[in-house]
Amino acid sequence: MLFASPAINATGPKATRIDMFSVSTPQMRAFHITWLAFFVCFFAWFAAAPLMPLIRAEFGLTKDQVANINIASVAVTILIRLIVGPLCDRYGPRRTYTWLLLLGAIPVFGLAFAKSYEIFLFFRLCIGAIGASFVITQYHTSVMFAPNVVGTANATVGGWGNAGGGAAQSLMPLVVAALLSLGVEQAWGWRAAMFVPGVAMVIMAFVYARYTQDTPQGDIVDLRAQGIALESGKAGGMAIFLRACSNYRVWMLAIVYGACFGVEIFIHNIAATYYVDQFGLSIASAGMAAGIFGGLALFARALGGLVSDRIATKKGLDGRSLLLFGLMLGEGIGLVLFSKAESVGFAILAMSLFGLFTHMACGATYALMPFVDRKALGGVAGLIGAGGNIGAVAAGFLNKAVATPQQTLFILGVVVAASSLCAIAVRFSSQHKSAEQKLLDEAVAARNAGASGVPGSMITAN
Repeated sequence: MLFASPAINATGPKATRIDMFSVSTPQMRAFHITWLAFFVCFFAWFAAAPLMPLIRAEFGLTKDQVANINIASVAVTILIRLIVGPLCDRYGPRRTYTWLLLLGAIPVFGLAFAKSYEIFLFFRLCIGAIGASFVITQYHTSVMFAPNVVGTANATVGGWGNAGGGAAQSLMPLVVAALLSLGVEQAWGWRAAMFVPGVAMVIMAFVYARYTQDTPQGDIVDLRAQGIALESGKAGGMAIFLRACSNYRVWMLAIVYGACFGVEIFIHNIAATYYVDQFGLSIASAGMAAGIFGGLALFARALGGLVSDRIATKKGLDGRSLLLFGLMLGEGIGLVLFSKAESVGFAILAMSLFGLFTHMACGATYALMPFVDRKALGGVAGLIGAGGNIGAVAAGFLNKAVATPQQTLFILGVVVAASSLCAIAVRFSSQHKSAEQKLLDEAVAARNAGASGVPGSMITAN
């Protein structure tokens, strides 16, 4: 059966260490399979972006139509992210992720058969649903890892998964070129290339269902059926969503995430076309340049989470908020510099600078997310994640409204810098901090008693 459940271990603790080279425990299997699934989803989400110059020429698209396609690719993600968070609380990340991968592959294949702008726009809109994979990824690692390393775990799987966007920028033009060299007709080159991410999603769906479990104790559906207590309690669906909505920290972090992840998504959508139009690069060269931004996610997002965990050992939760403020400010300054670039060399340098801060800020945001409200983890993850896509949609509309992309980037830089103040506004009571410290102490005690079963360690923040 696709959802055959693993055995329940009612005493299974969260992992207090990350062993990068292990898949022997449920925690580390979840770690590696979540980032790989997220990588595939991100690759599929942005597989069409570097091919837009070809698609634009085939369909004769206007500037506004291209902007509409970019907006559509991230708009529906807002709604789906709000839905999948509570679904994870109710049915578990394993079931939720598997169905998202299977259903999300359908519009990816559909793009290959689009014959008009309207049909292409429809499938691009539907593809945006797979962007909700991020929420499931962060939920899964949040329930698998203890407070001392959860920031590093969340940021690392998020960063490695996000690198799928950069990989798509660099590899999809090469896939098209390879297909053409094999004799595929020009009109079918980019269309045939879309089968690569579609097939990968179907494969990952079966891998996720077969080799992961929801929590260290077992699957959420089975645990709840046997009356075993969960962090989220017995609540599910709307109750969790409303609880998350009532927490002001969620809204502050949603704004912050809109200003970092929203910008990241916007850059993924426009970067290749921007380098072609602004600096006259070929599609392959523009894809490689744009791929640098996505490639930073391989380490920068993880670095943001790791630094957040390290600072938290000395400065606590307030230290996490202060770090996020500094990263957002750096991102805003870097965006302004990128908007002023007049040469391709300086543009790549400035993009790398603000890209570093952007990815680190994304990692630092979700290093803070698990501590907002553990009893509404799915709702919190979904709302903050949706904030990221709202930011991307807003950036898309801004790009339609102003005369040039350079003006869009400058305005975004100013807005991002201003939004850094929302990070400072995230504060926690002394009771909240004490409760989190107790959870950490319990996890460390379990590890020291030899109950965690996680051998060795490459990363530890305690």
